[in-house]
Amino acid sequence: MMLRLIPTLKDYIWGGCKLKSLYGREGGEKISESWEVSVHPDGPSKLENGGTLAQYLQGRPEAVSPKGGELPVLIKYIDAADNLSVQVHPCDEYARKYENDNGKTEMWYIVQADEGAGIYCGFREDTDKALFRQKVSDGTVEELLNFIPVKAGDCYLIEAGTVHAIGAGCVICEVQQSSNVTYRVYDYNRKGADGKPRQLHLEKALDVIDFKKFKDNTNGGAPGRVAGGSVRRLTECAYFRCRELSLRGTFSEQNVSFTAVNVLSGEGKADGNTFRAGDSFFVPAGERFALEGNAKIILTDAPQNK
Repeated sequence: MMLRLIPTLKDYIWGGCKLKSLYGREGGEKISESWEVSVHPDGPSKLENGGTLAQYLQGRPEAVSPKGGELPVLIKYIDAADNLSVQVHPCDEYARKYENDNGKTEMWYIVQADEGAGIYCGFREDTDKALFRQKVSDGTVEELLNFIPVKAGDCYLIEAGTVHAIGAGCVICEVQQSSNVTYRVYDYNRKGADGKPRQLHLEKALDVIDFKKFKDNTNGGAPGRVAGGSVRRLTECAYFRCRELSLRGTFSEQNVSFTAVNVLSGEGKADGNTFRAGDSFFVPAGERFALEGNAKIILTDAPQNK
């Protein structure tokens, strides 16, 4: 059984219109984020046949894993027409103590990137609170950050505590912990919809930032042939595992945990029902599912190497 999901759309000042053309998302003038797989109260996914994914899982916790528990991920598409703020996310301990939410480690898969587009991940060199605070104050904080040019298919794990920013011109599929805690430290002096400068959270950010030189722990892999195409390991952390499925035929799998299926491009059939680019599905734990067609898909499930 594959449950087709209906996303919640978000409109932030830096968003664009690419999610309309890529995935047929319909909203306001621009769509910044499309929350595809979510049980978070700030943007729950809906089920095609009514209700929300959160409501479904409240009554069937075994659909997450045989031992039950809460869905550990939130999966979204992000269209950055402008630079996102320089920001950081806390770890679980800090977020639960001060925000009544989970921490946030996340993965960025680059769906599309304009020429010269890139992302900021951590620091180019070891730094410290005093220098960071000064650079934020004088508007030159980007000088400290590690800039990475990106192209479609690139993938990076952004661990909690890593200062980061998505650059203009990137469309990203983000797989993250189920959390909505973000500490902005620099936002280019932009103003929100209310005409006032957007809120910053510098002091909390200074509590949680890892000031060491950025170390890439994504640990991806090369594509391996499987029945129905090929599968590439994208990343795995304590909260989720992500794989890229290049579907060329029929692929079938039965997983111990839940599986989230996000169709990046192409078309086909999911358990016999038609799918197209932008469709997202939730597969309950222990159930076999089949995908047939020609498509690029991200599969997310529980980590295998706990």
